[in-house]
Amino acid sequence: MAINRYQPIRDFVSLRDAMNSLFEDSVVRNSSFLGSPTGAQSFPVDIYQNDDDLVLTAAVPGMKPEDISITVLGGTLTIRGQVEAEPGERHYLRQEISYGAYERSFELPFAVQADRADATFTNGLVTVRLPKAEEAKPKQVQINVSSPAYSVR
Repeated sequence: MAINRYQPIRDFVSLRDAMNSLFEDSVVRNSSFLGSPTGAQSFPVDIYQNDDDLVLTAAVPGMKPEDISITVLGGTLTIRGQVEAEPGERHYLRQEISYGAYERSFELPFAVQADRADATFTNGLVTVRLPKAEEAKPKQVQINVSSPAYSVR
């Protein structure tokens, strides 16, 4: 039979670890937390850039293209949509699909050409391409080679 030595320090947990555990175990996703200031619900997005465009793809399940509104005003891109519940009274055993208004707004990180924006809708995903303004595109700087200002003897 092995004898284990009592080590009280081993049983202590740092305050940081205790708080992390508390938050990891107790955070509940609340739809009002994900919503916009207007009370509308939210939807997930991916945003990336390449040399010429800012591209945003939003998952908008249940929406039709005609139910989606995309606006660029100043430096803000806003996507709004509406998912209507099917008419008729239902006695749900479980209801996880959300209905109603959805909205997300994003501050644009650089100037875009809003008048040349393009949006496509495929399989519940809306993709918005915003061409960068010329001043936001990367510029190549040429290096001029000159002779040294001094001479070596």
